[in-house]
Amino acid sequence: MTANESERSKRHVNGDTQTKIIIETNYMPESKNKFQKIQVYEPAEDSELLLKMALVEVRSTDKVLEMGCGRGVTSSKLRPLAQSLIATDINPHAIKMAKAEGINVIQADLFKGIRSCFDLVIFNPPYLPTGKDDRLKGWLNFAFDGGATGRDTINPFLETLKEHLSPGGRALLLISSLSGPENVKEKAKKEGLKAKTVAKEKYFFEELIVLKLIPERAID
Repeated sequence: MTANESERSKRHVNGDTQTKIIIETNYMPESKNKFQKIQVYEPAEDSELLLKMALVEVRSTDKVLEMGCGRGVTSSKLRPLAQSLIATDINPHAIKMAKAEGINVIQADLFKGIRSCFDLVIFNPPYLPTGKDDRLKGWLNFAFDGGATGRDTINPFLETLKEHLSPGGRALLLISSLSGPENVKEKAKKEGLKAKTVAKEKYFFEELIVLKLIPERAID
């Protein structure tokens, strides 16, 4: 990852909706001309579960943000159902793949540089607990590496989510039984968010969980 600082301003237009987002990046794509599919997470059971719940949750008036969009599969399904949709990913190869699918996508690390608010935020973060020997080479590691607890990305997401939700806004967060669901809920509460389990799917080594997050003051 290059330590090349820059600031970009992009204006995204979808129908009558215009959203301005300022992006401050400390990384640049490795290649301007090509992407590598092998460096981008391939949708699996976790992606399918989150998409299933997002299709239930999305409203036609929603301004949607999908964080960590990967190949853009979820965004492509939600885009026709919402007022507007913007996707982000830290991985430059994911950015290129999502753009190839016609997704309105920008490169960002969580909410860094994003000043807009959204009605619905969707995130399938890296949630697996990992040690030094578990880490992958290249950009694909960003899709898996949740740190020692599995919450190295989840916690900072929760810390900045509330300020990016519109009045009545909510978020769907995919986590695993391996990443300490009760710890995630406690962190959400500390950050002024109510966390409700809206879906579960059990597999032989873990249980996938979708949490719906809303500000404590809001009525579900």
